[in-house]
Amino acid sequence: MSDLRDAAMKSKAWPFEEARKILARVEKRPPEKGHVLFETGYGPSGLPHIGTFGEVQRTTMIRRAFEIISDIPTRLVVFSDDMDGMRKVPENVPNRDELAEALQKPLTSVPDPFGTHESFGHHNNAMLRRFLEAFGFEYEFISATDYYRSGQFDDVLLRAAERYDDIMAVMLKSLREERQQSYSCFLPIHPETGRVLYVPMKHVDGKAGTITFDDEDGREWTLPVTGGQVKLQWKPDFGARWAALDVDFEMYGKDHSTNTPIYDRICEILGGKKPEHMTYELFLDENGEKISKSKGNGLTIDEWLTYASTDSLGYFMYQKPKTAKRLHFDVIPRMVDEYHQQLNAYAGQDAEKRLSNPVFHIHGHNVPASDMVVSFGMLLNLASVAGAEDKETLWGFIRRYAPEASAESNPQLDEAAGYAVRYYNDFVKPEKVFREPDAQERAAMEDLAKRLAEWDGERDAEALQSLVFAVGKEHGFDPLRDWFKALYEVLLGASQGPRFGGFVALYGVEESVALIERALRGDLTAE
Repeated sequence: MSDLRDAAMKSKAWPFEEARKILARVEKRPPEKGHVLFETGYGPSGLPHIGTFGEVQRTTMIRRAFEIISDIPTRLVVFSDDMDGMRKVPENVPNRDELAEALQKPLTSVPDPFGTHESFGHHNNAMLRRFLEAFGFEYEFISATDYYRSGQFDDVLLRAAERYDDIMAVMLKSLREERQQSYSCFLPIHPETGRVLYVPMKHVDGKAGTITFDDEDGREWTLPVTGGQVKLQWKPDFGARWAALDVDFEMYGKDHSTNTPIYDRICEILGGKKPEHMTYELFLDENGEKISKSKGNGLTIDEWLTYASTDSLGYFMYQKPKTAKRLHFDVIPRMVDEYHQQLNAYAGQDAEKRLSNPVFHIHGHNVPASDMVVSFGMLLNLASVAGAEDKETLWGFIRRYAPEASAESNPQLDEAAGYAVRYYNDFVKPEKVFREPDAQERAAMEDLAKRLAEWDGERDAEALQSLVFAVGKEHGFDPLRDWFKALYEVLLGASQGPRFGGFVALYGVEESVALIERALRGDLTAE
């Protein structure tokens, strides 16, 4: 264990870099609560998306890294700001008219448009928890509504009333002059309508712990800040939560980064110690725009899992968290294949290199072996030429290529075959565009078909790749990638594809000859 800890203290993998910052915070003076608290937040204003999951996944990676370099116990809490008022109706939910009548009510007081839970907030919380539990995350869920209404935030709210002027001084510096006139860090919940009110305070009584304000109709109200009758604006709420829970670490997106000094200062005003934090870059949709829960313009968790395993999603989350990344369907095949490449590499790596391998941070000390004798990209191309409607079609080819493979002994491959068929039918098939070869390409393909028809060697991917390579070279393709591009576009209906020798080995030599002949006759373009 000491050797592993020594290697971890030197590792340049980003989870260890973040973990060492947390260790520096607590090693001289361990937290009085007896553990290090990791927190991740969730705003349930819309259905959970992959960005939400990513925060929990990445925080878990840092937590695991910390547990290697320290013996201090840890906890991870997922905090849902479900008492926030619903500012707009999400675009990707049913019964939108019903939701429009509940605007500005806390999300846990908004009717569930799906009709399955107590409220819209409860529905979205349940979706998040269901998925996190399916992934096996060790976490504790906290509902803002429960904490406000049960009195667990009362102490920090009373402190906020006592130090109202100090908090307001921090906040007003960050606001435009017009907004300063109406801003208050306290948001009362209207006793009659149940709506979250954005109104200025007429008086804050720090000793009594009450606020006085006029509602939209000009009626004056005085409410205690305790018991869930008042909540904090979202920026002060960040700092107050850190102080109330004694949070040691939280990460969030780049869009929060300018507010970090505000969160930190309010935490300190309320008697807390600002936590360590990490800012990650945002996920972008296919158009390069930030994904949004309310717009529903990014991949959902369930959509990713329709086409690939949970582990491939974990691999995506590990990659360069401080670089903006497109989060669209077309990234899935590459993530699957890179994940399995890392699994294969892990088996032969020493301890130091293993700590830098993404699969260690996805699985901890229980890294599985890969049984993918065929890559996901190759399965997609096989599904394409075979017109596969089910994974058994693919297994017919796989068994000939790798007789020792089976659904029972290669469960990852079996699962991937099912995903590949689904992905092919939903994304590849509708976009396939075949073209006729030009004169040079036709001559080369006729030559390739002839040589393959005469092939009497084994179905060896490297030997077949060398043959394909030699044909392209002899027919004057320069650069040679134009030859392979022609094969993909003429035979597969796509601009990119697998190592062609490997494809021939998997699909079959005779079948590949037949495919080339069909293309040269014009059958593929006709279809």
